[in-house]
Amino acid sequence: MASFDTAGISGQPERMVDISTGPADSLRQRGGRIPGSAGQPAWSLTRFDPPPIPVLIAAPHGGRTYPADLAGRMRHAAAASLRLEDRFTDLLAEAVARETGATLLVAHAPRAMIDLNRSPEDMDWEMVAGGAPDGSGSLAAGRRARSGLGLVPRRLPGMGELWSRLMTREDLEARIAHVHRSYHAALAAQLEALRDRWGAALLLDLHSMPPLGPKTGRDAAPDFVIGDRFGAACDSALAAVAFDHFAASRRPAAHNRPYAGGYVLDRHAAPARALHAMQVEVCRTAYLDSHMQDPGPGMVAVVEVLAGLVRRLAGELAAGARAQAAE
Repeated sequence: MASFDTAGISGQPERMVDISTGPADSLRQRGGRIPGSAGQPAWSLTRFDPPPIPVLIAAPHGGRTYPADLAGRMRHAAAASLRLEDRFTDLLAEAVARETGATLLVAHAPRAMIDLNRSPEDMDWEMVAGGAPDGSGSLAAGRRARSGLGLVPRRLPGMGELWSRLMTREDLEARIAHVHRSYHAALAAQLEALRDRWGAALLLDLHSMPPLGPKTGRDAAPDFVIGDRFGAACDSALAAVAFDHFAASRRPAAHNRPYAGGYVLDRHAAPARALHAMQVEVCRTAYLDSHMQDPGPGMVAVVEVLAGLVRRLAGELAAGARAQAAE
């Protein structure tokens, strides 16, 4: 995409002119702040005004901005960060949004700093100097935190502890306020705005996954996993459209297993209020190189499949909202 920005103040709306095909004008806003950085934004929001479709694509684990202090405290920083990231899902999301006109929210703060798909309560307080705050002794770490992948990741299988020392309570509070809370406030506001304009909105929460098994044979491992919290996060018709699209694209897909969605869907999905949410996991071998480190030859094809998915879901959602309004 050829573009230029007419403003560069973090947290302020910017005009962004796109001279590729498709919608020609968009607004970009940067918000939040990555603690320990020189004012780097925690996330970027790109949207068209008015939005041409009722879909928001988010990439909460695509962040790759590591402050020096954070990286310096990580054991095996390069390997750990590579495993924690949903590698280059920010690039996938940007390309799909550019092709479709979907609203786009991309995290820049890395998952190693704070996991945007975890509840603030899902914290392992043994990672924090001084432990839990006074009066919160009843707070018990959730299942994710106990596994090592809570609000702040603590350890990885085969790698052990990720950090060389404890974090301070002030550091954790800054991460929650300037990254987690800021990101989710922006996400909620944009979903409400889309719903207000279209009568319904859909969040596509984009993630990546390691390969789930061999890619050949009768039981070939899926390239995509759709998570909808077992039907609680979006209308079943939307899930049916997604699987029809993957079948037509000859891409194997699975439903809710092993990934049904997490905190993002639990927090933002409200189908009764016409706010739908769907987690989309993409196998890393489908779009990365053989080392699953850099964009690979399949990147363009995956963008095409996801863009087609967004168009079909947008059409289904808009048609359903019109039918509801006519009743």
